[in-house]
Amino acid sequence: MFRIQTSPSKQKSRLAAFGLMLAISASATALQAGMPRGERHESRHEIDQLEDEWRNAVLKSNISAMESLLADDYLAITATGMIQTKEQALANLRAGQTHFSVMDLSDRKVRFYGTTALVTSRAQVSGATPEGNLTGSYRYTRVYVRDAKGQWKIVSFEASRIREPGEHR
Repeated sequence: MFRIQTSPSKQKSRLAAFGLMLAISASATALQAGMPRGERHESRHEIDQLEDEWRNAVLKSNISAMESLLADDYLAITATGMIQTKEQALANLRAGQTHFSVMDLSDRKVRFYGTTALVTSRAQVSGATPEGNLTGSYRYTRVYVRDAKGQWKIVSFEASRIREPGEHR
């Protein structure tokens, strides 16, 4: 068996490089997690509650609840590809142009990146929007950001219809 002799300075360099690699790996893991485990658990609970509040606000056309959930610079891309601001979303609710009779959510995943929470989920819906009938299965992404007051606000939303195999547009 061969053994390669290295000088103490080379051993120190290798240990330093190994330590640096471990530190980078740990930093990347911490960045992905975005926050300590206990805080992440508490924030996950908050986001789950906000998702339920959002669902109830949409089903009941509760404008004041929706207004408090959405950030002033909120921007959505609807399931039909239309851009919608906070003002437009609230106006559609007020006018009754957006109405849902069914909204069953499942497969929710929440990830944190610092003061940002990314939610992906599946929604089985039945309703209508200014773009027309909106019935079927959709996947959506909702982005929350914790504001300067420590409140989570929805800043972005995007929905895409799930097409069944062989289904035409």
